Amino acid sequence: MRIVYTARKVNLKDNFKERVEKKLSKFKKLFSEEAVVNVVVTLEKNRQTVEMTIRDRAMVYRAESTQPEMNDALDRVMDILMRQIRKNKTRLEKRVKTGSINDIIADIPAGEEVVEDDYKVVRTKQVMVKPLTVEEAILEMNMVSHDFFMFLNADTNDVNVVYKRKDGGYGVLEPSV
Repeated sequence: MRIVYTARKVNLKDNFKERVEKKLSKFKKLFSEEAVVNVVVTLEKNRQTVEMTIRDRAMVYRAESTQPEMNDALDRVMDILMRQIRKNKTRLEKRVKTGSINDIIADIPAGEEVVEDDYKVVRTKQVMVKPLTVEEAILEMNMVSHDFFMFLNADTNDVNVVYKRKDGGYGVLEPSV
């Protein structure tokens, strides 16, 4: 895992970088050596924002938190990332080393309820217009917390868009001739 730090209006101390590396060491089993972690720390008045984006192959995880203290924001970001991994455990198990997710999830305090979401396409639109399946595109869209995601459909070799509907379902936009 390669970690890239960006500091905006703040100087990052070595102990913060060590803390980030220690917390990310939990995730090393889940990601390949080519994974890139972007850590952006921004200071605005008395608030400190930590943004973390992990990119590995087609997977993207992103979390952001603003707190009065930088370390508190980092802890919150790591909690958000862990929840994303737990939420998508079954789909991620297919892509990562066996047992890795169970080892990491075992570290999470009991009592947090995980709701497994089924990705149900409830509407399909046709429009004119990174090879992924629809489920992978929905997973990646959820990881970056966006309402839509454009991708090259690995099954049809067409550009598609998945989007989140207001009723909680998912939709797919497909090109028409």
